[in-house]
This record gives sequence, C-alpha cells and structure tokens, in this order.
Amino acid sequence: MPRIDLNADLGEGFGAWTMGDDAAMFALVSSANIACGFHGGDPATMLASCRLAVEHGVAIGAHVAYRDLAGFGRRYIDVAADDLTADVLYQLAALDGIARSVGGAVAYVKPHGALYNRIVHDGAQAEAVLAAVRSYNPDLPILGLPDSQILQRAEAAGQPVAREAFADRNYEPDGTLTPRKEPDAVLSDPETVAGRVLCMVSDGVVIARDGTRVPLDVASLCVHGDTPGAVAMASAVREQLLGAGVKIRSFV
Repeated sequence: MPRIDLNADLGEGFGAWTMGDDAAMFALVSSANIACGFHGGDPATMLASCRLAVEHGVAIGAHVAYRDLAGFGRRYIDVAADDLTADVLYQLAALDGIARSVGGAVAYVKPHGALYNRIVHDGAQAEAVLAAVRSYNPDLPILGLPDSQILQRAEAAGQPVAREAFADRNYEPDGTLTPRKEPDAVLSDPETVAGRVLCMVSDGVVIARDGTRVPLDVASLCVHGDTPGAVAMASAVREQLLGAGVKIRSFV
C-alpha cells in the first residue's frame, strides 16, 4: 500500500494573535512544523503545540526561520553564516526542550518562508543551517525541496533528508515554487488541491502553472495551516488519499 506524510505549519500564533485552527489541523496531519519563536510562535504556543502533537501522535518538526516576527519570516534577510547557525541552533534546542517536557521530541527540521526558499539556491546559507542541525543531532532529518542546496549538501555530509511537495502551492516548470508575489501562487479550492495531491502520489508528477508535468519523488506533502480554508483543504486532501488506499504516516 502506498503511503505519504502530510505536514502543516502550525503553532504560528504569537501572544494574543492567533493564526489558523491548530486544534483541527493536528487531527488531520501526520507531521507538524512548529514555529520556534522567530517568525511566529512563543513559549506558551510552542508548549501547547507540542502537547497537541503528542496527544495526536503527530511528529514534531522544528520550523526554524529568520528572526522576523514583523514580516512573518517571509522577508529575505542577510545574516552572517555564524549568526544564522546560532539562530537555527537556538530555535531547534528551544523547541526540542519544550517537546521533551511533554513526552515528545523534535523529529526533523524544516526551514520556513524566506529561509526555506533562500537555501534552495544559496549554498552558503544552506551550509549555515546544516551546521546548526549537524551540531545538534547528526541523525536529525532535514525536510526540504527536491534538488535544493540544503538537501544536496546534507546528503553529501551524511545528514538524513526528506523531500517534500506543496499541496496548495503552484509550481514553475523547473520544479521551484511560484513566488508568493504572483496572484496564482497559492491554490484555494479544496477539490482542486486534493486532485493535484492524488496525482503527485499516484503518478509522481505535479502540473506546473504552464502545464508542464514536473516529476516528483517526495516523502511528504505540505498543506499550509495559515491559508484561508486550511482545515477544509486538509480534510479534502486526507479523504482523497485515504479513499485511494494511500496510508497517511509520518516520514520519520
């Protein structure tokens, strides 16, 4: 029976500001990328999120980011390599400590937003992120975009990796994500997204926005928890996969 991991970015509220319906999303996914306080999240939110993850048997991922609360981690920031390594290490260790206090542990690392996109192409920034993860735990998988610098360099160093695709994002013909500044970058119709996901899993391809069939070989699919209608979309994706006989299970 084929299987796939469903992951979502969760725990991204901050203080009195909430984002998405985390309680509902934790019941739908198999892995949760939990914000570590730099783009979203705070200690109380991190603790609540880890508790929900343990309660639902969901794998905990450290969703590390640039230090950019005001821009939600989606602004490109020039950070010196040593500083970026320290920032990632700080976030990873903080979330793992909180997770362990409630019977869990960080099981993988997934960079967020601008950092995620930057280390697709920027080898120096990728090395800085990799250095942090390797220094913390050389057996901790890094989740990222296929053929990205971060995954290539991690594999070369012997760090475990996992490749992901995005259920609710459009793709370019070269396999990169359509920039968010484009009006069709994020998909919003649950049935359309569910159909695309089934194609990704069953046929190993995603249809780029120009109609190109882009090959995919991924272990995880991301459904964003902060998009409008995220719960309905995740539900539709889950139902489509289960209906087709696909087992939903974390990649770790």
